[in-house]
Amino acid sequence: MRLRIWHAHAMTSAIGCTALVLAVTGTTAQAHAEARDLGRQTLAANDGWGSEGNGTTGGSAADAEHVYTVTTWAEFKAALKAGGDAPKIVQIKGVIDPVAEGCASFEAAGYDFDAYLEKYSPENWGLDKDLSGEPADSPEGLRAASAANQDKAIKANVPANTTIVGVGKNSGIRGGSLQIKGVDNVILRNLTIEAPLDCFPQWDPTDGATGAWNSEYDAVVVYGSTHVWVDHNTLTDGRYPDSTLPKYFGEIYQQHDGLLDIVRGANHVTASWNSFEDHDKTLMIGNSDSAGSTDAGKLKVTLHHNRFDGIVERAPRVRFGQVDAYNNHFVVTKDQSYSYTFGIGASSQLYAEKNAFSLPAGVSPAKTLKKWSEAPLTAQNNYVNGKQVDLIAVHNAEIPGETLQSGAGWTPTLRTKVDSPRAVPGIVTGQAGAGKVC
Repeated sequence: MRLRIWHAHAMTSAIGCTALVLAVTGTTAQAHAEARDLGRQTLAANDGWGSEGNGTTGGSAADAEHVYTVTTWAEFKAALKAGGDAPKIVQIKGVIDPVAEGCASFEAAGYDFDAYLEKYSPENWGLDKDLSGEPADSPEGLRAASAANQDKAIKANVPANTTIVGVGKNSGIRGGSLQIKGVDNVILRNLTIEAPLDCFPQWDPTDGATGAWNSEYDAVVVYGSTHVWVDHNTLTDGRYPDSTLPKYFGEIYQQHDGLLDIVRGANHVTASWNSFEDHDKTLMIGNSDSAGSTDAGKLKVTLHHNRFDGIVERAPRVRFGQVDAYNNHFVVTKDQSYSYTFGIGASSQLYAEKNAFSLPAGVSPAKTLKKWSEAPLTAQNNYVNGKQVDLIAVHNAEIPGETLQSGAGWTPTLRTKVDSPRAVPGIVTGQAGAGKVC
């Protein structure tokens, strides 16, 4: 049985952390200790889908032997493996980096990127067949072998009953991929996570009219897992924004995938008070239109008090799930590439309420919604640049070929404090992201 530990996180938008804990404990020393021990905090009751059932407690019940402080990627992976599924707390101190030695450290013997470009250029290879079936000693075979080396090095499997927490304001993971796969009860908090950079993207000549580069590795993957809380993290492209990526064959050499993907029957997830920054394909909930046998009735996710700044698309894109998105702040910066915010996909039931959008001149609120499949949604009491806007009505008026239907067919009940959308930009800017959790 999991140990439920009270914490005051859900109420901190109203009053200060220390003041609130003092009100409960009555002593300054105890208040300080409880406020600082992030690893022992759990998701509050009624705080989104992650609180459903037994809730999300992570490794909060860990004994002293299962509390680890790590300063390297190797130590981190070893700590995750230690003790199996016994409750554990892994504290990351500083920045850990599985790619510190550079992409060249993953290259298979004989790999030559110039040879890859030469063989598979549209002029030499054409655009009518992909690269499947290429032998192991071909440029594609050597690329695949190099990619396999990186895959093994940068992925870290997170076990059940685990809390991973950053120590202080500047700790996190650079270039690693957290795999929360087929487990229950995981918490990620106070981490700055720089998205993995795929060292060996694959060229697909048949992707679109002119081909495309396809990359692997999400920063965080919730795959078939349940009861996950992702809170007060900063997820970003960091040192390698897409604007710095080169082009080959006239296409961007895409080296990023998602920041947070929730897929393959994952369920009961709360993502709160995170800052998602400067990324393209950001947050995907459900990865396939044909995954109904796996995803139907699952993918229940709550997104609240997150900041999405400089994001191109998928904030989120939803398939199948009942997704509650409230009190988030979406910031589209001037001159950035922008496609949409909410993607309405197969059998999705999105409930988007009391969010705030900051849009520059020339970007219509109609673009905040994108229809991929016929699926009604609720979008109400959302504000754009300080004014209430009916996002569905504006979308349907300006993009008639993508008419959206109103009414998600359900009403969220698992909520704690819901703020006025007028106040959301200030609240979220001040409190979302790593280094801002009490």
